[in-house]
Amino acid sequence: MTSITAVITTHNRVDLLPRALDSVLQQTRPADEIIIVDDGSTDTTAAWLEQLDNHITIISQQQQGISAARNSAIRAASGQWLAFLDDDDSWLPDKLERQMQVLADKPQYRLCHGEEIWMRNGRRVNAMDKHRKQGGHIYPQCLPLCIISPSAVMIHHSIFKDVGMFDESLPACEDYDLWLRICSQEPVLFIDSPIITKYGGHEDQLSRKYWGMDRFRIVALENILKDPALCVEYRNLTLEMLVKKTTIYIKGARKRDKHDEVTDYMQRLQSYQTQLARSGPTHQDAAAC
Repeated sequence: MTSITAVITTHNRVDLLPRALDSVLQQTRPADEIIIVDDGSTDTTAAWLEQLDNHITIISQQQQGISAARNSAIRAASGQWLAFLDDDDSWLPDKLERQMQVLADKPQYRLCHGEEIWMRNGRRVNAMDKHRKQGGHIYPQCLPLCIISPSAVMIHHSIFKDVGMFDESLPACEDYDLWLRICSQEPVLFIDSPIITKYGGHEDQLSRKYWGMDRFRIVALENILKDPALCVEYRNLTLEMLVKKTTIYIKGARKRDKHDEVTDYMQRLQSYQTQLARSGPTHQDAAAC
């Protein structure tokens, strides 16, 4: 029988956590296991968690970041499928049921994600075209920015044995890094109607905490280039994206008078351009690589 582990990771968001957990408990297809990882919260999260039913597994750890929190849950999970939920998001009631239905019809897929409802400061907003999501062989579409939301994912446990888990050295863009590794090797399944609600606008979002988020994407892109299984077309597309993102990052570093970083990234940029020149043009059918 197919089993699902629902995973919520949290840090100092006791005001948002109940909404996330309620959305898990209200699923039309219940999760077989629920794991909440408290990543070193210093608010009243621990006290709130103590009041929960004992059928919910609580993992408390010193603050190590969201990657380490998710990895702790992956190691503890008993389910064949894992469904992640960030503490500031919520699932629509039939999220798990719908994903299980489409995966049952297409068992060759190991990752299923879906469309989102975006809320910002209490109002529904439309996602920009650059965030448009899709399924299939989407590695080229994954390169500019993260187009798979962790909260919308249903992922088979076996994937982590093949591509590794979340990179704990990345303070941000850790999901972007993982999706690159997965999507460079296999297609993904997509539900083209909303299955989650994402809430934005709060002050502690990672996108507000770090300037120059592309520096973390640059690390992820450099790492995927080390994969010997990466095909030539995907390698060229990756190098092209590295040139774009590094150029943008250099401009930002110059504005902030970060002279050492400018020198470092200028050297990297030259290396990417040299590698790209040696590789030759990218073919139009790279999406089928």
